[in-house]
Amino acid sequence: MENISGITITEHQDSKRIIDIRIEDEILDKLIFPFNKFDITALEYKPFTRFTIAKSLDDLTSNKLSKLLNSIVRDRDTGCFIIGPKNISPKINDTFLVKLSTAIAYLIGNPNHDAMAGKYYARFFVKHEDKSDSYLRKAYTNMDLHTDGTYVKETTDWLLMTKIEEQNVQGGETAMLHLDDWEHCEDLFNDPVGRKDFVWGSSKSKNIEYKVEHPVFTTDDKGKPKISYIDQFPEPKNMDQGIFLQKLSDGLEESKNKVITKLAPGSSIVANNYFWLHGRKPFKENKDLSRELLRIRGSFFIN
Repeated sequence: MENISGITITEHQDSKRIIDIRIEDEILDKLIFPFNKFDITALEYKPFTRFTIAKSLDDLTSNKLSKLLNSIVRDRDTGCFIIGPKNISPKINDTFLVKLSTAIAYLIGNPNHDAMAGKYYARFFVKHEDKSDSYLRKAYTNMDLHTDGTYVKETTDWLLMTKIEEQNVQGGETAMLHLDDWEHCEDLFNDPVGRKDFVWGSSKSKNIEYKVEHPVFTTDDKGKPKISYIDQFPEPKNMDQGIFLQKLSDGLEESKNKVITKLAPGSSIVANNYFWLHGRKPFKENKDLSRELLRIRGSFFIN
């Protein structure tokens, strides 16, 4: 990979498929002025401002960062990177991280409207007590491996997740699995049940009124498997679909090739949503537990 001034690029310590990208202070300091030009409301209401801050970030790397990020996330051999400040300081607050996450996302593609939050991104907390209707906020339950966008009509090529902050946290590590490393992929991919349409709905908190139909498995332009799956929202039509989904769930969760990594506060993980699945390990119980996350997901630019 090409060297980029102000950016440290290495293989991630937990997986050769994941690239670790650290933004050094010289770039972060120069981002403060262009980021301050727009408040969060401007970014939410005027989409072109998001392109402006993305270009500010890219320009500081002589337009090399956008090429690097796209080359990683579109490449089947990698498809995932973790990016964030090399050093966390008081200037790296939640507002700065929303803007940085936005800039990174808009170097890759167009975010979808996130119906849960009513914006192009969603911010949410995971805390000790929870009354929500999905696994997203349930701290002490394993969030099984899944992909995003299974129950929406929008194309979901990629996913960005930023850890804004956390307090009193033990556990809750990120779990990732690349389809090409999954021991049971060939067996389940070749099962004809997985190639037929399933009905996908969602819980009320997602604010999606419709349902969609699509298979669990499709193929890319080279005939390799792609997956669209989440355990909570398929609505099996018959015994074959129900048993297939159970076999799929068991096969994913028992995989010995999951990458378990702890995402540092201030960092974002960006993954190709077709061949990377993601999840979260349970937290250790603590009444003062708090983690705030940001999510953006969308489609690649088509130039």
